[in-house]
Amino acid sequence: MKTILIAEDTDSNFLLLNIILRKNYHLIRAYNGQEAIRLYHEHHPDIILMDIKMPIMDGLEATREIRKENVNIPIIALTANAFDSDKQKSLDVGCNDYMTKPIIASELLELMNRYI
Repeated sequence: MKTILIAEDTDSNFLLLNIILRKNYHLIRAYNGQEAIRLYHEHHPDIILMDIKMPIMDGLEATREIRKENVNIPIIALTANAFDSDKQKSLDVGCNDYMTKPIIASELLELMNRYI
């Protein structure tokens, strides 16, 4: 079973992702970017779903840090902001793709299937 690291500080957003993904994937949750980096090292996930706005360390900084070690792991940015500049910032730091919230299950699964 593939492992997904979900970096998401909001319980309701994580709950939705959990419902969509738990049947087919092993899920690990990080509550902030710093924890995402630590859990990435501990579990070596197959893909990362990275919320952009989190406490302590945001998803952009966490992605930069992970990319210093691994340029191959798929990282999909998740954000409530639909601005083109936010999408570009995510791609600039190394995210492979970008999805705005609210998450639509079929779109998320389709996007993930491109990478794993």
